[in-house]
Amino acid sequence: MSDPVLLGISGALRQPSTNRKLLREAVRLFGTCAYVEADLNLPLYDGDAESESGIPKAVQKLADQVANADAVVISTPEYNKAPPGVLKNALDWISRTDGSPWKDKPVAVMSAAAGRAGGEQAQSLLRLFLMPFQPRLLTGPAVHLAGSGKAFAEDDRLLSDRYEASVAALMKKLHAEIGITS
Repeated sequence: MSDPVLLGISGALRQPSTNRKLLREAVRLFGTCAYVEADLNLPLYDGDAESESGIPKAVQKLADQVANADAVVISTPEYNKAPPGVLKNALDWISRTDGSPWKDKPVAVMSAAAGRAGGEQAQSLLRLFLMPFQPRLLTGPAVHLAGSGKAFAEDDRLLSDRYEASVAALMKKLHAEIGITS
């Protein structure tokens, strides 16, 4: 069997964001896989633009990445008690593509935020945003990385054994969801 394809989606556009770091830690703890990190630098969804020009190439590429992945891991920041607009925009665009790339796709959701709740509300809303697409959303263990600006060492590894254990447990559950036995 070839290595499973794991798609990582960060709701933060900044390259050094703590959500990207959390995704990369998840991949490290997942183990051997072909990892692809999505690019959410997409135009804002506009039905008139879609009617005129169709689905942008960057959107179709993202939809194809979702469809071709064995599993998806999403890490979202929390902006004003919600996931960022860039993440919702990506979901809206993907919903306009042919097929149903999210349907029955194993999806693990995490969050990293500066606040003490670690993005819990954003993660909860993101789960609601995903529900119409009918993915196989993992229900836990929950990973809400609080105080994320101080949660990583210089090598971008998690400083807390507790958080590392939670991410590892979530990745183990994702293994099981895609049929990988330890």
